[in-house]
Amino acid sequence: MLGKMTMSFEHNRSCALFLALVLLPLSTFCWQEPVEYSKAAYYIAPGGLGTPNGACGYGEYGRTINDGCVAVVSPSKLYRDGAGCGACYQVRCKAAECSEEGVTVVVTDQGGGPDTDFILSAPAFTKMAQPGCEKQLMVYGKVDIEYQRVPCKYPGKTLMLKVTELSRYDYYLSLEFLYQSGTSDITAVEILEEETLSWRPCQRSYGAVWDLSNPPKGVLTVRFFLAGSATVKARWVLVPTVIPAVWQPGVAYDTSIILDD
Repeated sequence: MLGKMTMSFEHNRSCALFLALVLLPLSTFCWQEPVEYSKAAYYIAPGGLGTPNGACGYGEYGRTINDGCVAVVSPSKLYRDGAGCGACYQVRCKAAECSEEGVTVVVTDQGGGPDTDFILSAPAFTKMAQPGCEKQLMVYGKVDIEYQRVPCKYPGKTLMLKVTELSRYDYYLSLEFLYQSGTSDITAVEILEEETLSWRPCQRSYGAVWDLSNPPKGVLTVRFFLAGSATVKARWVLVPTVIPAVWQPGVAYDTSIILDD
């Protein structure tokens, strides 16, 4: 009898361990961004991609990033005073002409109405359609959608820190991050003052652009704060000596970082 009880106990323990191993990935998978519901319209920009004049301040990068599949988003809900710039969303429309996959878009601008969270570039809007149904979908003008924030992915790219064209060496420094992967917002940027070993905070000028008057001299070390998400803990990320002593407006410097969720 004791042998049977031992075998039964071992069997139950094995089953419990198996279930734990199986259910752990499922529970982890559940920690993801929520699905939201709204409407999406579209705009047509010269050249057929996105606009270089978006509120995020990306310029030509904002026109061509993600093959021009970019989005204007609602100001308070998704743009969030620029914190939402560079975020990626999976957007699926609900009409009969729509595909199940939808489209992944990058936020580059703000706008829209109270019931329209997205105004998509024409390439993004048509990519929501089933093959051959692109023109029919555009006839609607505005469609019901569901959307969810997803990790941005830029294969072969690392995070770049651009000194924007607004900068003036060496008394005014304006910065923006490009190819920001993952799902976390950058909510603070600081530059190390080597002489005092203190961090000087940059201000969010507008959109994705951060600036600092009278920046430190010499090679610059930068750190930025990732606010975290449903799947990622908030944290500071250090980028040592990323900007050279004689920096140039319009040049993007490689951080060698991939923000992987």
